[in-house]
Amino acid sequence: MTQIISLVVLLCFVVMIISVGLFSAKKAVTLDGFLLGGRKIGPWLSAFAYGATYFSAVIFVGYAGMFGWTVGIGGIWIGIANAVFGCLLAWKVLAKPTWRLTHTLNARTIPELFEGRYLSRGMKLYAATIIFIFLVPYAAGVYRGLGTLFSSIFIGISPNACIFIVAALTGIYLVLGGYVATSLNDFFQGMIMIVGLVAMFAILVSRPEVGGLSSAMERLSAIDPDLTNIFGGARFSILLPNILLTSFGVWGMPQMVHKYYAIKDENSIKIATVVSTIFALVIGCGAYLSGSFSRLFIAASETGAPGIEGGYDAVVPAMLMQAFSGGVLQSVVLGVILLLLLSASMSTLSSVVLSSSSAVSVDLVHEIAPGIKQKSQLIILRVLCALFIVISVVFATMNISFIVNLMSFSWGVVAGSFIGPFFWGLYGKWVTKAGAWAGLLSGIIAVGGSLFFLSSSMGFDAAKAFAPQMGIFAMALSFVAVPAVSLFTKKFDKSHIEKVFSGAQKAA
Repeated sequence: MTQIISLVVLLCFVVMIISVGLFSAKKAVTLDGFLLGGRKIGPWLSAFAYGATYFSAVIFVGYAGMFGWTVGIGGIWIGIANAVFGCLLAWKVLAKPTWRLTHTLNARTIPELFEGRYLSRGMKLYAATIIFIFLVPYAAGVYRGLGTLFSSIFIGISPNACIFIVAALTGIYLVLGGYVATSLNDFFQGMIMIVGLVAMFAILVSRPEVGGLSSAMERLSAIDPDLTNIFGGARFSILLPNILLTSFGVWGMPQMVHKYYAIKDENSIKIATVVSTIFALVIGCGAYLSGSFSRLFIAASETGAPGIEGGYDAVVPAMLMQAFSGGVLQSVVLGVILLLLLSASMSTLSSVVLSSSSAVSVDLVHEIAPGIKQKSQLIILRVLCALFIVISVVFATMNISFIVNLMSFSWGVVAGSFIGPFFWGLYGKWVTKAGAWAGLLSGIIAVGGSLFFLSSSMGFDAAKAFAPQMGIFAMALSFVAVPAVSLFTKKFDKSHIEKVFSGAQKAA
């Protein structure tokens, strides 16, 4: 029964997203239309696109399971911080100046923004290379997590088959409709995420294993008092690195910054700020709080880890299969939850694919063939979108150790490379080209240097566990390096600075 209902729900979802792709195709006939939706995306679509891209299935399957099990209800601080710092503050600080500057420079990608702001083709090429290399394993990781979840619901279907299905669906609507299709699907998928999460939380709380919120607190406290400590008790040190990385890392991730480019006007930014913040609060807090109930459904092993095959990544799927087995209503809700997780992943994947593919098509190909026509560039972009998905699927299904390890550091390297030059480039007229280069190189230097040092002293596997701390170090170094190096290096001509910033004011 569960599989049949889930399959029907899934088929309805497939029809919806393909229809959106076909509808959006006519709006993606130019490069600007395909990449930015003609810069006419409204506030609600922009907000949901930002929120749905922010939260992939990793938060529900990996993070919610791991922090719900180890920290308990204190895990909601990640969701709160994501909403306050990753959405509210990010939109307040970055959206308006980014919108203005990209209009002034006619920039469609973050590498193009760097080239125009810092007058450096090399910087554009370097940024595009970083995006392509490190977002491929990130996408592969999302595919792997989703494939595992699907196979736990559709018994007998391999995770690889599920990965192929998700990849094909993402590729169809993205290649057809570009950013417009992504934004429309993100809106519908965001609504599914909200409905699915609320339904999941309500049924979990009503289950006899939980017995309501007050009973859940008592039962969790009996297992370990720290599980009901709002700040995580002695385990807050586990929370802090992930709070910082996931909340501020989005300030430098190209698939997130891209949402500011496409919004239609400054008035829309105000609405999008509020909507995306509320969305993040509901999704983030709901996911981590639901994950904390896992201790009431799954027994611990002798080591204190989850007593199930698959470890922390299997915690949430196992809890859901136990809580929603039985009646028709539970099966329907499980089908909606399946769509929740599918929606969260597909929205993230489509944005990552678009950012990575544009890094090659717009930023690299144009340098190799500067006279290339826009129509040809658009064809290459569509082909690259499909190729990027294929490469990500290959890495996800073959489980290549190098790529799996690279995935652990991708967020830190990309955010650590871009956050300094991007932020200071919006506000600092005194920032120099050398200062921007110092920030860009910080991601590789900080993560690579830390990894080498820790691997030498404790081994690679142990060092890999410190990936969040390495990412935070990379972001902090980038943020500090840009103004520090700019203090004693050659400034830009006054005419260039006036052109960049006065043009931004005209765009307003």
